[in-house]
Amino acid sequence: MGKTANQIGKRIRALRNQKKLSQVKLAELSGLHESYIGQIERGEKNVSVEMAAKVAKGLNIPLSRLVEVLDDAADPAEDIPLKCYELVAEKSPDEQKRLYLLLMEIEKYKNS
Repeated sequence: MGKTANQIGKRIRALRNQKKLSQVKLAELSGLHESYIGQIERGEKNVSVEMAAKVAKGLNIPLSRLVEVLDDAADPAEDIPLKCYELVAEKSPDEQKRLYLLLMEIEKYKNS
């Protein structure tokens, strides 16, 4: 599959892990089969908008969250904003807030 399918799959896995859901539980909440969830997460399936909407509902997030910040960087290994997003998305809300505050402190220091 393509880069976009891989990115969406990684995003779904990160969000599922953040919410401490198993693939089985996400499948149940989404009304999909657990093997299909695994195939999406591994980027083996191109997920349709209809199926992505079901997954988003299962994750209790807006559909747009699955595709935000995706871009067509020439080299995925160099897509630093996406790598940062995925790293932070895997963390708990408290950890996300701490990372954000840390970045804000670095920015303040750099600009002073």
